[in-house]
Amino acid sequence: RYISTFRPAVKCDAEKNKAQWKTMGPAKVSVPSPKKFLQKHSKEPKLPARKKEQDSKKLPALSVPRRTDHPVMGIQSKKNFINTNAVAAITGLPKKPQPIYVDRRQGDKYLLETSGLVPKYIKKKDYGVTPKYITRRNEEVKRAQKEYEASILEHLKKRAMKRLSDEERRSLLQGLKKNWEEVYRDFQCLSVEIDTIPKKLYKEKLELQMKQLEHDIEVIEKHKVIYIANE
Repeated sequence: RYISTFRPAVKCDAEKNKAQWKTMGPAKVSVPSPKKFLQKHSKEPKLPARKKEQDSKKLPALSVPRRTDHPVMGIQSKKNFINTNAVAAITGLPKKPQPIYVDRRQGDKYLLETSGLVPKYIKKKDYGVTPKYITRRNEEVKRAQKEYEASILEHLKKRAMKRLSDEERRSLLQGLKKNWEEVYRDFQCLSVEIDTIPKKLYKEKLELQMKQLEHDIEVIEKHKVIYIANE
């Protein structure tokens, strides 16, 4: 029977690794130290250390005066503030109240300007001006309409009506009469007794042809001027 040449090598490898099969996982595992336990907030990101101000002498500007500041003393004004305020109140224009709107029964008031009810769009510079894309579209539509009308006129010119001359009218009338005579001759050659369906259909066909020819001859004789389409 067949015996693999790698059989001794496989047995040797199996004997070497046989000890590792007796335990769950590797034989030696590094155990963490009990002193390195998980502490509170140890996994939170740490902020960088706060940098000290290089120039501690410069202080930000304060909106209130300092405790060490003193007002300027000894300045007096001869202005009569009472009369000045009275004159300004008499001659000044009254302040217009801000327009508001109420949207509830309880009387809640809101500014009308920021509500969107004031038509501010009519004050725009381009208000009422036709947009450029609409103007361009209208021009394209007009150009297409002109091209279509030009093509229709050219087609009508090609298919314009043509008037028949007297010689053509006379020759046409003679040809129709000649055709009528030929059809009438065939009709006269029919048998007296029409006893089959083909004979009956042939007779009806000849009668229709004679009737149509008679109508055409009557129309051409009635009208002296005839126009035909120039195809």
